[in-house]
Amino acid sequence: MLALRVYAEHNLHLIARSINYTVEAAVVFNDRGAATEALSLIASTEEVAQADVFDSSGRLLAHWERPETGMLSRVELALAHTLLEQPISQPILHQGRTIGSIHLTGHGGSLLRFLLSGLAGILICTVLSAWVALHLARRLLRGITEPLQSLAAVAHAARSERDFDRRVPPARIAELDSLGSDFNALLGEMEAWQNHLQSENETLAHKANHDSLTGLPNRAYFEGRLIRALRSAAKAKEQVAVLYLDSDRFKEINDSFGHAAGDAVLVAVAERVRAQLREDDLVARLGGDEFAILLAPLHKVEDAQRIAEKIIASMDMPIAVPGSPQVLTSLSIGIAIYPEHGVTPGTLLNAADAAMYQAKRLSSGGQQTAEPESPVVNVQHRS
Repeated sequence: MLALRVYAEHNLHLIARSINYTVEAAVVFNDRGAATEALSLIASTEEVAQADVFDSSGRLLAHWERPETGMLSRVELALAHTLLEQPISQPILHQGRTIGSIHLTGHGGSLLRFLLSGLAGILICTVLSAWVALHLARRLLRGITEPLQSLAAVAHAARSERDFDRRVPPARIAELDSLGSDFNALLGEMEAWQNHLQSENETLAHKANHDSLTGLPNRAYFEGRLIRALRSAAKAKEQVAVLYLDSDRFKEINDSFGHAAGDAVLVAVAERVRAQLREDDLVARLGGDEFAILLAPLHKVEDAQRIAEKIIASMDMPIAVPGSPQVLTSLSIGIAIYPEHGVTPGTLLNAADAAMYQAKRLSSGGQQTAEPESPVVNVQHRS
């Protein structure tokens, strides 16, 4: 604004000088008409609101005034009165002496246009700056919120769903990217620890339900499977067979060749029994040299007796044990059928156990099938 004011005042002095040269002759000859014409010729084309020419005595020789055309003209005049020195006076010289003076009042048309254009420029720049700032703010906000939302989603999945496989994607902001990387590393450690715990739990569960020597299920696991098999058989009206197995020479082998030999016999017996069964059949070590087999479903009693015969026959091959080249053993087997010989796990196992002891008393290496009427009937043995 200061530079604009200096420029406008300097321009007004230049206009006064130009009028001075033009009206000099008219003032010398005191020609009002010529002075008025020369004054209006220049003032009408310049930023002048009012111009007056006076002679040496101070009398008005010529006058020109810009006509008001409306509100805008009054605004321009008010702006000129506010910013410019009003009016300016300049002497008219002829041959070195003063013959009159010129008085000019500036017009603010150019000032108003400049101010309006400046204000428009400022407004446009302000709007553009605001738009750029808003765009950058939104971009920065997305750069912050999106990584945090991804981090929150991964954390929620890890907490509520135990999903440790998901990872936080990279972020454009270095600090958030570093946070995501550290969180991913933490998830990796948690995943590894969870896998370790799961493996340990599976190992402990296997040890709790299986025999450490033979790898077969133990009594607790067998009884649980027997309970579920009896429930399914009751609903489907099917038969289930329980076979009770006992080694005939195990104590003799254990006493004669040592515990290592006895362990080798138990492992060999477990492998040979498992080889004679179907994929879904279950064999378990109940303790010592006693084993039990669950056949579910059972289509007919003869199938259980045939499997028992195959197991007994598999014992014909000698077993290699530490401290002795080979030993021979045999199995006595008792068979109990659901529901003929019992409807609960306990009664079936007791019936099969009683049938096994009857087979052992009659002939080692034989099998017996229990009957409801008597503890044991249908004697079968190998000759």
